[in-house]
Amino acid sequence: MCGILGSVNVQFDYSVLDLIKHRGPDDFGIDETILNGNVVKFGQRRLSIIDLSPAGHQPMVSNCGNYMLILNGEIYNHQELREKIKTEIKYNGHSDTETVLYYLKEFGIEGIRDLNGIFALAFLDKNDNKLFLARDPFGVKPLYYSINEDHELVFSSEIRPIKALLKKYSLNKDALAGLLRLRYNPSPDTLYRQIKKIHPGHYLKIDLNENKLLLEHHSFLSEIPETVNYPSGDVVRIYGEKLEEAVKRQLLSDVEVGILLSGGIDSALVAALAKKHYSGKLKTFTIGFEGNYLEDEIEDAAHTAEFLGLEHKFRKISFTDFLNLIKKCTHIVEEPLATTSIIPMFFLSELASKDVKVVLTGQGADEPLGGYTRYKSELLRNKIPGFLRTSFISPGLMKRIRNENILRGVKAIGVEKDIDRFLSAWEVFSNEEIEKLIYTSDRLNYKKIEYLYEILNCKRKINPVEKMMALDARLNLADDLLNYTDKITMNFALECRVPMLDLELVNFIESLPAHLKLNLRGGKLIHKQFASEILPGSIINRKKKGFLSPTNNWFKNEAATIREILLEGGTNFSKVFNQTYVAEIIKLHLQGYNKEKQIFLLLSIFYWLDSFTGEVSDK
Repeated sequence: MCGILGSVNVQFDYSVLDLIKHRGPDDFGIDETILNGNVVKFGQRRLSIIDLSPAGHQPMVSNCGNYMLILNGEIYNHQELREKIKTEIKYNGHSDTETVLYYLKEFGIEGIRDLNGIFALAFLDKNDNKLFLARDPFGVKPLYYSINEDHELVFSSEIRPIKALLKKYSLNKDALAGLLRLRYNPSPDTLYRQIKKIHPGHYLKIDLNENKLLLEHHSFLSEIPETVNYPSGDVVRIYGEKLEEAVKRQLLSDVEVGILLSGGIDSALVAALAKKHYSGKLKTFTIGFEGNYLEDEIEDAAHTAEFLGLEHKFRKISFTDFLNLIKKCTHIVEEPLATTSIIPMFFLSELASKDVKVVLTGQGADEPLGGYTRYKSELLRNKIPGFLRTSFISPGLMKRIRNENILRGVKAIGVEKDIDRFLSAWEVFSNEEIEKLIYTSDRLNYKKIEYLYEILNCKRKINPVEKMMALDARLNLADDLLNYTDKITMNFALECRVPMLDLELVNFIESLPAHLKLNLRGGKLIHKQFASEILPGSIINRKKKGFLSPTNNWFKNEAATIREILLEGGTNFSKVFNQTYVAEIIKLHLQGYNKEKQIFLLLSIFYWLDSFTGEVSDK
């Protein structure tokens, strides 16, 4: 697990590489080579997890000197991949990086399809004068890049080194509209017009044979598997075996491993299976809130840890200074988000990093297994005759609904086309609201979703909810939840692994008939069936809390302060946003319409713009 930085025809030194030192405090290196007149530089900051010896040092060069690799992530099946390499190789160590280097040397970049893990990497083929940049299929590890007309390329695990090397940059207002719509920016856009991020499950090929850099985008995402009807007596057993294998694989480490434990079923199940295969004493970590908040999960998590016999560490936090925490987290994540769980993740990562370098989490179960409320809306829609889907949704009814999740679900029921309906169900701000906020609308997200819809061959699934779940697993997860998880955990030099997104496991889950995963009463059905074999009902049947923050109440209590921040004149935020409509959003929240996500997103954007030194166009 590391931070990587590289370039073509752009010089950088250790001072720039150290901008991502937090990702890898254990080792570092820069290597340079010249190909066809192009200066290619690879840099890396290492967090040592597998093979702690100097044999794991990066950038890593093959014995023949013709191939070079920098890798951020972990490849859990790398030992099996070594056995597939037929060429006789004298390995220097047992790191997964060395395995990937020789695997790609032997099988070419298409060999990347065989990697079961989390990764962002750069692979240089000096024989063919080709550079490849790749990101894992679920986008667990981020990878950004910038290329200009002078044939200069920079890429990195984080934005800050790229920004430091750019001559100039400007606000991408189209991406801002997209961010306001979905609460995050799907790949390939960022709020910097000059900086892009690689799609999950894609690689870039940069041809260095010509006088100019030729860049090609390639997908290695697999299509959603066709539905398989497994024998009813075997399907839960097979699911359990797949999940257990995934957890066992992801315990691969030469350092101590811990568990980020919530009060829910997902992390409890991961912890139970990890304990079964972990030789040491597993530590678990939980964050809660001072005061009487429903979102607090410490008591539930402590009960789980006690049942499993695990060492449990927790911390209760107050948010008397939560606005400064939003500012700090926005700086760390580098991209504004509307996801309030960023804040507890900050404290949780800080807590866990004092004891371990690696943690497993239950993140990633809700999307493939149907755990979100919005999936029920899709199922409900199927039971409503087409001619009734719009007629019963009156403007008067919409105004009376104050629960945001219910409101979005009801609005989406009347939308006929898949992508339009999914956008309606996902959106934080509607296009009409975005127009009022920044005088433009979202013109990017439909095409991005359509692109992924076609690559995954969503049409092969008859049930629309399965299409929505598949897209969620590669959009919402990648550039929202996994993005902030990576940035915040790595800010504390902590590697976070997601067994629920093991490639073999997800492929199996997505091949199951929908009724085994969810119905109108709830989701994660097969998950809970298997869990019942090893966990008590008191854990399995707890009400889902979703790792949230009590921001609904905080924003009501601090409304005057929030107004003061967002409505101040002369700021970058005031140059872009219609502050009259911003004030209306705060007012609606005080009236009982839950706008915590909207306000959190606006605050995140405010703090991002506050430190933005590029070109900001007036509205």
